[in-house]
Amino acid sequence: MAGSGGRRKHIPQRTCVACRTVRPKRALIRIVRTPEGEVRVDERGKQSGRGAYLCAQRVCWEEALKRRRLDTALRTTLDEATVEALRAYAQSLPERLEEADASEGQSVPLPLR
Repeated sequence: MAGSGGRRKHIPQRTCVACRTVRPKRALIRIVRTPEGEVRVDERGKQSGRGAYLCAQRVCWEEALKRRRLDTALRTTLDEATVEALRAYAQSLPERLEEADASEGQSVPLPLR
């Protein structure tokens, strides 16, 4: 039968700017700096502009904001209002990803120092 058992579909991989864990692109949340200079969460991952990715866990967001990793990745300086908006978004995320990630064959981030 033609087409059965052929190639596996390519899954794009991205790296979290906080914990440096490589995960499938859809498992991460994209933050984008638009061409107009606005920084926001890109829920669909399709907005034009420079992007950075974070795990969907609060510890990575806190680390990225505390150590200014988003500033570096997005090549900009985040103002206090933007940082607070990103912190507010992070509050809706779980503290840490669940162990279910390990059972799906995805890497689990190492504890942050």
